[in-house]
Amino acid sequence: MELPDFLKYEDKYSDKGFVDKIAHIAKRSGAKLVYAALILYYTLQSDKVSVKDKAIIIGALGYLISPLDVVPDAIPIAGLGDDLAVLMYVVHKVWAEVSDEVKEKAHSKLAQWFDEDEQKAADDLFKNDPEDNPI
Repeated sequence: MELPDFLKYEDKYSDKGFVDKIAHIAKRSGAKLVYAALILYYTLQSDKVSVKDKAIIIGALGYLISPLDVVPDAIPIAGLGDDLAVLMYVVHKVWAEVSDEVKEKAHSKLAQWFDEDEQKAADDLFKNDPEDNPI
């Protein structure tokens, strides 16, 4: 099976575009969704992650920032639920590839948008293994 050339979409999803989108939805979506997205985003940048895992991550992040959703983001609570479900599924798939450095970078960025109490909710998301901490 040959993977499509994901790099041809590179201009559609820039670093700035991703951070702008996350910043825009941060308060509405909650710290858990943002932390999961940041974990995937920084994991994607690692050269130690397989092409297969990068393709899965790109799909999840693309779904998050895409205006087309199964449940539109404008619907309160449920609107971002499908996005969180997709992100969590992919985090579970690639968790073994997530380095401590990635976790620290994600937490540092999270601290820019959320207060301490909100950050604690995200901290509980992946204390050790995502499978030990359901949503």
